[in-house]
Amino acid sequence: MRFMTIDDFDFKGKTVFLRVDMNCPIDPETLEISGTKRIEETVETINSLKDSKIVMASHQGRVGNTDYTSMEKHAKVLQGLVNRKIKYVDDVIGVTAQNEIQKLNDGEILLLDNLRLCAEENYEFSNSDAEKTIMVKRLAKLFDICVLDSFPSAHRAHPSIVGFSNILPVCAGRIVEREIKKLDEIMSVSKSPHVIILGGKKVDDRLEAIRLLIENGRAENVLLTGLIASVFLRAQGRIKSSLGINREVEIVSKAHTLIGEHPDVFSTPVDVAIKQNGKRVELDIRELNKDDQILDLGPKTIEHYGKIISGAGTVFISGPAGFFEKEGFDYGTRALLEAVSNSMATTIVSGGHLTSALKKFGLAEKITHISTAGGALVRYLTGTKLPMVQSLEESAKKFRDKA
Repeated sequence: MRFMTIDDFDFKGKTVFLRVDMNCPIDPETLEISGTKRIEETVETINSLKDSKIVMASHQGRVGNTDYTSMEKHAKVLQGLVNRKIKYVDDVIGVTAQNEIQKLNDGEILLLDNLRLCAEENYEFSNSDAEKTIMVKRLAKLFDICVLDSFPSAHRAHPSIVGFSNILPVCAGRIVEREIKKLDEIMSVSKSPHVIILGGKKVDDRLEAIRLLIENGRAENVLLTGLIASVFLRAQGRIKSSLGINREVEIVSKAHTLIGEHPDVFSTPVDVAIKQNGKRVELDIRELNKDDQILDLGPKTIEHYGKIISGAGTVFISGPAGFFEKEGFDYGTRALLEAVSNSMATTIVSGGHLTSALKKFGLAEKITHISTAGGALVRYLTGTKLPMVQSLEESAKKFRDKA
């Protein structure tokens, strides 16, 4: 294998930096964790490291957003899952965190606070520059081994992901190892036509990924939902009013260029659902008013998308079709997942929200591969070398003989 795994090391007595991704959906009103799938996924790797001193680290949300919270509630959820005490420290790289790390005994687990409280973790670096960050300099001296198990963040070149590869032995955790093996298998046997269904809110990331997927023969059809669908509808002139997103002119312009370069690839909604007087109301896209907020897809769009999905050889879906958590607006997400699960294609479902939705709708067993990764998985399917994978490979070259 081109990188090292947990099985390459004896962890007894070692202090381990375990980078996980417990970035969970947060209810904007109660600020409670509304889906724990990513926390649950960490348990297998934790159990594989049971004889070591484990220091876990994750980010949660983006600065300025309502889901940007501490990791205190995550620690409580995790403790219930592993039936072991999870120590929590409301610090990341300061003296308090360093002291808690040094006090650990074998078999104990410490969870650091939200990594993005450290400013450097909100930026991307080359591996060589990342190892010079204050975060890596302060933490690296406290650890023997770094285990990377945050596949949903594998496309981000943050210090916690790419900064340790030349300083410490870095290996893949169970999630990362399994994801890469499974995806390599799937992509080696995937068949055309490739149907890509994209929703969610992270529009800018997706536009470049869409271009790469098309250019690499991984997207004969792109079916758009959620906010990214609104961007393309705006680019087509079918939504007249502003979407109110950052850098809207630039993003809509990129979408317009993609449509012009690949006019036969994209499908956008023809009808949608909004909330009017407290109830779901379905409208033709041409009937939308300026202040209407699109909350879901309509039945005509689902019928059109369903026909394309039924003829696919490979289907990849990432991001919900709308606000599926809101009562009465899960129709589009459910219908698309049912169409995907009933198709004869190789199917990949991606992202924490859709993973939760599959579980809710009882469809998980019909899917070829389910991953809580969103943007990272999209990038991997384009053939782009992910920063995390590059970090793992570099560390293997340097430290494999010393493992």
